Amino acid sequence: MKYRTDKKPERYLVTSALPYANGPVHIGHLAGVYIPADIYVRYLRLRGYDVKFIGGSDEHGVPITIKARKDGVSPQDVVDRYHKIIKESFERFGISFDVYSRTSSAMHHQTAADFFRTLYNKGKFVEQTSEQYYDDEAKQFLADRYITGICPKCGANNAYGDQCEVCGSTLSPLELINPKSAISGSVPVLKPTSHWYLPLDHYQEFLEKWILEEHREWKTNVYGQCKSWLDQKLQPRAVSRDLAWGVPVPVDGAEGKVLYVWFDAPIGYISNTRELLPDNWELYWKNENTRLVHFIGKDNIVFHCIVFPAMLTAHGDYILPDNVPANEFLNLEGRKISTTNNWAVWLHEYLDEMPDKEDVLRYVLCANAPETKDNDFTWKDFQTRNNSELVAVLGNFVNRAMVLVHKYFDGKVPAQNELTDFDREILAEMPIIRADVETNIETFHFREALKRAMDLARLGNKYLADTEPWKLTKTDMNRVATILHIAIQICADLTSVLAPFLPFTVSKLQKMLNAAPLCWDECSRLPAGHQLALPTLLFEKIEDKTVEFQMDKLNKSKQNLNSQSVK
Repeated sequence: MKYRTDKKPERYLVTSALPYANGPVHIGHLAGVYIPADIYVRYLRLRGYDVKFIGGSDEHGVPITIKARKDGVSPQDVVDRYHKIIKESFERFGISFDVYSRTSSAMHHQTAADFFRTLYNKGKFVEQTSEQYYDDEAKQFLADRYITGICPKCGANNAYGDQCEVCGSTLSPLELINPKSAISGSVPVLKPTSHWYLPLDHYQEFLEKWILEEHREWKTNVYGQCKSWLDQKLQPRAVSRDLAWGVPVPVDGAEGKVLYVWFDAPIGYISNTRELLPDNWELYWKNENTRLVHFIGKDNIVFHCIVFPAMLTAHGDYILPDNVPANEFLNLEGRKISTTNNWAVWLHEYLDEMPDKEDVLRYVLCANAPETKDNDFTWKDFQTRNNSELVAVLGNFVNRAMVLVHKYFDGKVPAQNELTDFDREILAEMPIIRADVETNIETFHFREALKRAMDLARLGNKYLADTEPWKLTKTDMNRVATILHIAIQICADLTSVLAPFLPFTVSKLQKMLNAAPLCWDECSRLPAGHQLALPTLLFEKIEDKTVEFQMDKLNKSKQNLNSQSVK
């Protein structure tokens, strides 16, 4: 087992939670995981660090088989469809993965099987026999979701073997009243079956020291959830289950059994790295000078902070995560986002309906990120932030500076002349803002980092408003030249401090400035005489009709759900 070191890492390995391939990606996924991860990775690249960003689709498990049965297709058909939608959506949205693969790949099956076999050969598992429900008609053991019955807590019909969706209670199949198989409708019988378990209790002491003592810097929600689990004492957890869809358990006598998806999925980070770097993937997973960071939602904290580290420790030669910056949940118009009920803003639909507005969604979801508590996305707030912040602050400043330079200096950066105390104050504030952005990104406070980056545009607006160069054009062109020279330097500085957050916008701004992309620490000053391209608007106002269209879509989803409830 490799411990993290406190010295500067030689490389970074950044992973983002594998989206489950039974539906498209929605804004909750983006705000919770993918936008923060992408901001962090883009920043590290700007700093010149060696970083690999690993993503992929999670394609095994019972929900996939249920959807396949419902749709009358194979599980592979389901994951093929949604993997394509998810992958293309991420690409269009600018999530800059170095690799985006899938857990149904041959590489993953081999990697997961090898991982299991290593632990098996080392005697890290315990084998236990228990009684589980079996469908005699379908000739198969039933996963919890394939068992329905009356909820013992609230009396609702059609509660699942793991949860009642009416009262929200967590259940076990044996608690259901009048259980039935969701496959055949017959009454299931209890039948013994054997499985392998990872004895998490063996890692209790190690995890307490590693998390509670050595990682006090983790986010409060992450640290708190880990402590709660550890305080309750860890129990063995099954790593296999009776199911046809998944990675087959690679030992004799395991026919009809696959790796449990909680064990299988995180190994996807390793298999996808192997796919990207077949010859030197181990450098990123087994070298103590690599810093591993997992970006996840709060529902995955235990798996990434307790279970996966226990797996890696049991294997023996993998590094452990340095940080796991999990976000809370994002709600939509005051209600929990629901894939089942179609109460969501789907990324692929947004990209079709609002072309060229990728950065508007990136901005709003980061500015309203659920970093410390659940937050709410509303279309009205989306409109307001676009119009009053992106258009009125960032877009307005850049456009004013560019138009004035074209109007009075033929589009060439004017020379800087004698500076006033106010000029020096503005120039001194610029590196302070950059340093604050840097600190906040490195400590995973992306919402505050974005705010500080936008403060640079606010600084530019204040500078132009206070100096009013347009009023000086008839009396002091030297002063006008200095003011606009500084304004253009602020525009140039915006291309780096905003690059992790708004990549599409920054690309437009770089073209207007006729400037190549810069590294984070590189001086962004444009020399006098540098020719600027013609200005174009970075953002457009979002009208009420656009918001009304989106709200109508959501209201139709709500009406459909209500009508189904009545039936």
